[in-house]
Amino acid sequence: MEQKTKISAEDGKQELVITREFDLPLELLFKAYVEPEIVEQWMETKVLKLENKKHGSYQFETTDVKGNQYGFNGVIHEFSPNQKITRTFEMENTPFAVQLEFLEFEKLTDDTSKLHMHIVYKSVALRDQMLQLPFAQGINMAHNRLQDIVSKLK
Repeated sequence: MEQKTKISAEDGKQELVITREFDLPLELLFKAYVEPEIVEQWMETKVLKLENKKHGSYQFETTDVKGNQYGFNGVIHEFSPNQKITRTFEMENTPFAVQLEFLEFEKLTDDTSKLHMHIVYKSVALRDQMLQLPFAQGINMAHNRLQDIVSKLK
């Protein structure tokens, strides 16, 4: 099955570009990234904090099948409703360094929208290490859940 979320990684660059078109109006796609109740559903994580504003921060926690808890957090540097979110992302207690994420939301039609994610890693090696994980499969599964859950809100 073709993955709808596309990941582009140029050799020698410490970044990823991720794009996905959704059968969702722009406002609903954006809402999926800023409403804690919706984020918890499609990311399958607990939202401990989500301050959607410039200089706001967020903190998520997830538990794996063995009961191990993992934390994720970051700072929101730019927040423009229905347009963009610029934030840091850090996985706690892992060897991965903080990454910088630029999320841009684009209206395609009244019923469709597109997400552009530009992620910058500290090094090419760290970016490549992320790509060795089932990252592409995981983000596709999450975006598929987002589409399914949010489409019911229409």
